[in-house]
Amino acid sequence: MKLTLCLMFVLAGSTLFAANSGIHAGPADDKRYPTPPFAKKLPTITEKFDRKLTDNYAWLKDRNENINKDVLTYLKAENAYTTHIMKDTELLQSQLYEEMKGRIKENDLSVPTKNGKYVYYHKMSEGKQYPIHYRRLADNSKPEEIVLDENILATGQEYFECGSMAISSNDDILAYTIDTDGSEEFELHFVNLKTHKKYTEVINNVSPDIEWAEDNKTILYCVLDEIHRPYLVMRHEIGKSVSEDSKVYEESDKSFNVGVTKSRDDRFITIGTGSSSSTEMYILDAKKPQSELKLFAKRKKDVEYSIVFLKPYIYILTNEGAENFKVMRTPEDKFEQENWDVYIPHNNDVYIEDIDEFENYLVISERDKGLQNIRYIDLRTNKTNYIPFTEAVYSVSLGSNPEFNTKKLRYVYYSLTTPESIVDYDLETGMAECKKRAEVIGNFSPNNYVSERIFATADDGTQIPISLVYRKDMWGNGAASMYLTAYGSYGISTDPYFSSTYLSLLDRGYVYAIAHIRGGSELGRSWYNNGKKLFKKNTFTDFIACAEHLIEQGYTRPEYLAIEGGSAGGLLMGAVTNMRPDLFRVVIADVPFVDVINTMLDPTLPLTIEEYDEWGCPEEKKYFDYILSYSPYDNIEAKNYPNMLVTAGLNDPRVSYWEPAKYVAKLRATKKDNNFLLLKTNMNSGHMGASGRYEYLKEIAFSYAFIFKVLGTHY
Repeated sequence: MKLTLCLMFVLAGSTLFAANSGIHAGPADDKRYPTPPFAKKLPTITEKFDRKLTDNYAWLKDRNENINKDVLTYLKAENAYTTHIMKDTELLQSQLYEEMKGRIKENDLSVPTKNGKYVYYHKMSEGKQYPIHYRRLADNSKPEEIVLDENILATGQEYFECGSMAISSNDDILAYTIDTDGSEEFELHFVNLKTHKKYTEVINNVSPDIEWAEDNKTILYCVLDEIHRPYLVMRHEIGKSVSEDSKVYEESDKSFNVGVTKSRDDRFITIGTGSSSSTEMYILDAKKPQSELKLFAKRKKDVEYSIVFLKPYIYILTNEGAENFKVMRTPEDKFEQENWDVYIPHNNDVYIEDIDEFENYLVISERDKGLQNIRYIDLRTNKTNYIPFTEAVYSVSLGSNPEFNTKKLRYVYYSLTTPESIVDYDLETGMAECKKRAEVIGNFSPNNYVSERIFATADDGTQIPISLVYRKDMWGNGAASMYLTAYGSYGISTDPYFSSTYLSLLDRGYVYAIAHIRGGSELGRSWYNNGKKLFKKNTFTDFIACAEHLIEQGYTRPEYLAIEGGSAGGLLMGAVTNMRPDLFRVVIADVPFVDVINTMLDPTLPLTIEEYDEWGCPEEKKYFDYILSYSPYDNIEAKNYPNMLVTAGLNDPRVSYWEPAKYVAKLRATKKDNNFLLLKTNMNSGHMGASGRYEYLKEIAFSYAFIFKVLGTHY
């Protein structure tokens, strides 16, 4: 009893505590548990198009380096409450963590990748959070050497991410970027690989995009502006002061981001600037990094393109007059648009996602009626072939292929039952060699599991694919607990993939399912276009249709159904929970984008302006009204909601911590049920959650433990 009273005082506080911290006591979610923290209400009024929006929790929004004490107190109180509610799952969390960790091959070696005279690879060691990067001469004439040990760099850091690594063409200098707080504001460092000594210059506030010029002393990098947008490409010469760096390109349109890439044959560096619906590219001679940029093709509204160089042509992937994209070709010395010829015409059924260049081959990554394919054209004969795949449900993407003059193509293959497989494919002979299949330690066998693809019918009659997997000896013709996930934004496809972590669900009788809803690009570019802007609600109704179909077909029941989504997938969670709270028992909303209207009305925030192409600009009434009609934060009602776990990252530059914090505060004050509502804020990370392979597993174990706390397990 004394412990409970003490906890109630810490979590809820006295009247004095509430006045100072922004938290006051309120009714408990359940009499068995202490009173949760209730945020104070300080109404902020926004007037737009004759509408008054009242935001009682706008005070939680604080972007200062020294965050408001009241805000921190509230977040810590929510964390303390979450810890207490989950206290009875601590043993389960530990068991789940050890279980997931036990499936990982802790001492592991990546597949080596040849690049020039060296072969590069990394090793993971038992007890180490991060990889150690190595190289050795391809002829094995010298012992291996360490290129970079991420564990040393991460020492003493609560969070660590190595964003990128690039080695100069003479193999002597390593450039790498690191982020130590999750803010995605990277630092650029340099190491001499001959002496293994660091250069003195450090460049701050950059994106991970870096490229070496072919003079072995000049590197191009991208600087972030005040809204966290890569807007400026700079060139730096090793050994010189950063103050002497010169501007290569500056993008003034705040809806555009810049990036740098180098052609696979190392002849050109391309400066790309683009929004989510328009592109413009510039060309720089990689051997003459001080030379002038050449504009390839001027930007046009709603026209995207990318280019690759294959002497004597430039190949262009573009959606101009081709929703699913087409491939054009133009001479390198005459690349004005009037010289472009169609090389691969548009196909309504085939979505061309990317093209890659090799000395004798053009490789095309595409989707045919939702299935991923890798197509390749022998440029000497113009003969076209496809790499064959046998499973009905799978995912495939190109792996690391740095070399230009090669006949071997590396790709990564996996399915819901097949662990990640690294395959080298001979483009001349058609022979495939599996170089490595990720090892799952323990008694895992793909034969124990069944994967399926089924289709739900959306409100407008559209067929929505659902991929699912389950243990064949634990489910069959009877409703089971289910973990249903989806994303559905930005044209990003959520393809079937393998993760040893979800075996902890399957081996307890759960069905794991992915809803391939509109807003992604699973079934082509139209799939994306019909799930954005004024069609965004298709994303939500598609997901609801998938859940209903899974229930109708007997896979699960509402009382057994847990759903999960992160970021824009967290927006999905908030929207469908408002629309159909009766359909789900558990909701996991990871770093959810739930305060859509307020965020999109604030152009000073990262991503806002560039995402007008995704959601619409609320300065226009039609978009304001539409966004407001589904924005999760603005549509919370006094009714029953499912059990919910909401996560946030204090340093998150993409979905600011206050969005999930405000969302939980309003839900807690409005909802009528006694179900769990937990907010868990990582105080040392950003959008991607905890860094390091072990800490990441702990976060998954926590989420699974919450689901099991509510739903239980079958075995």
